[in-house]
Amino acid sequence: MRRVLFAIVGLFGILSLSSCGYNTMVQLDEQVQSQWAQVQNVYQRRADLIPNLVNTVKGAANFEKETLTQVIEARAKATSIQVDPNKLTPENIQKFQQAQGELSTALGRLMVVTENYPQLRANQNFLELQAQLEGTENRITVERQKFNEVTQQYNSKIRSFPNNLMAGIFGFERKGYFEAQAGAQNAPKVEF
Repeated sequence: MRRVLFAIVGLFGILSLSSCGYNTMVQLDEQVQSQWAQVQNVYQRRADLIPNLVNTVKGAANFEKETLTQVIEARAKATSIQVDPNKLTPENIQKFQQAQGELSTALGRLMVVTENYPQLRANQNFLELQAQLEGTENRITVERQKFNEVTQQYNSKIRSFPNNLMAGIFGFERKGYFEAQAGAQNAPKVEF
């Protein structure tokens, strides 16, 4: 009789511990998905600012059409790549990040070229849009960092014993991180 009682208590204990681990994994998964939504939110803010910026820049006499075309095409590509929050694999994060990086590069070129147009640099609307874009880039950095933090907590939880056993049973999979772009460790060359 005691053995049966100990077996029942032991089984109940194991199920309780397993249930707590499962619930924590679910909570962490929800945090990752919520933070991913916030990352997408700030990227969308940037994408929404770009048409206004492009229209403002178009008004500048003799502005390089090729630069504007590159920005418009990069924006279209970046906004076309959507990642399902349930499929935040390293590969999917990398594709998303690559498209967003191409847009950042195109915007950077646009800002450099605008230096050649004093009338544009004096345009209040342009200056406000530029300030909003700079603020948005800072927000993107902050939200990506938060995403990496909650993803690290989630990945650690599902990979640690005994949670890794339950994670495998219930299909919890490792999520990807935002990583530095290739070549980011190299300092840019400055020439005068």
